[in-house]
Amino acid sequence: MNVRTICLAILYENVATGYEIRKLSVEGDYSYFVDASFGSIYPALAKLEAENLVTSHVEQQDGKPAKKIYAITPAGRHAFIASLFETLGDDEYRSEFLLFARFAPELPASLVETRLKERLAKLDEELAEMAQLYEEHPHPADAWVISFGRTCIGAARDYIAAHMGELVALARPDAAAANAAE
Repeated sequence: MNVRTICLAILYENVATGYEIRKLSVEGDYSYFVDASFGSIYPALAKLEAENLVTSHVEQQDGKPAKKIYAITPAGRHAFIASLFETLGDDEYRSEFLLFARFAPELPASLVETRLKERLAKLDEELAEMAQLYEEHPHPADAWVISFGRTCIGAARDYIAAHMGELVALARPDAAAANAAE
């Protein structure tokens, strides 16, 4: 899935500004699907508009700059649904945490333990956010997607909690790590 598709997905249900599309795709309901930035959203919207898949109009605001509001066209709706028939790409997963874990044997045990506890706290925070999302989105398909995400995050949290001692044991004793860094 690409930025073009995520723009159509967001516009499928509501009109939105480019800023709102970015916000939804970076930190909102659509942030779990693809990585989109301002630098990719606006060119995608311009191309979608040139292809008559979206339209836009400028809305004046009192005391603020005008804003450009995008809406999906019937052709855009058709193109979006047609894109869902295409073969899905692989999920992408990148993790700074896993890079850190990979090099745990080179680090002091206290640092490894601290990072593991920080990760557990972050995952607990994400699970709480997902629980709130679940309450806010009663549509059955939304609930299914959110439950899938909660299950994945919960499994990661459970794995870290159950196996953190193994990673800490691989790390260097604090004194040895300090000597190696010098």
